[in-house]
Amino acid sequence: MEIADLISHGSVVANLRVTSKKQALQELAKRASELTGQPERVLFEVLIERERLGTTGVGNGIAIPHGKLSGLDRLYGMFARLETPIDFDAIDEQPVDLICMLLAPETAGADHLKALARVSRLLRNRSVCEKLRGTDSTDGIYALLTESTANAA
Repeated sequence: MEIADLISHGSVVANLRVTSKKQALQELAKRASELTGQPERVLFEVLIERERLGTTGVGNGIAIPHGKLSGLDRLYGMFARLETPIDFDAIDEQPVDLICMLLAPETAGADHLKALARVSRLLRNRSVCEKLRGTDSTDGIYALLTESTANAA
């Protein structure tokens, strides 16, 4: 599974302006609603419910919020580079400025885990993250995400 299978050009946000974790999740749910056809409120609740189990702020300024819900026909991803880092209750207590959200059908099982692993591997690469942080265009971010995974394969 490649990042390009999850994230489209239209699901990249280059300079998301938010001031809190809740606002970030609300904004991502709103944008994901347009992509998936699912109600914004349902998406937000799935993400919040997952956060209650434990933070998806994985450290090094990265968060990978995710959830499963019925009504999806495939995996969807969104990537946001935040204009200003925010507190995300990350495991290393550092603010987050790169968010990759994944939404999966309830029946996704292994595909959901493979997608999480793929995103995690990509965002553990410090060089890729530095380039993502230094790029403020949607085109540039999308190119970095998709080229990096093609080269890493």
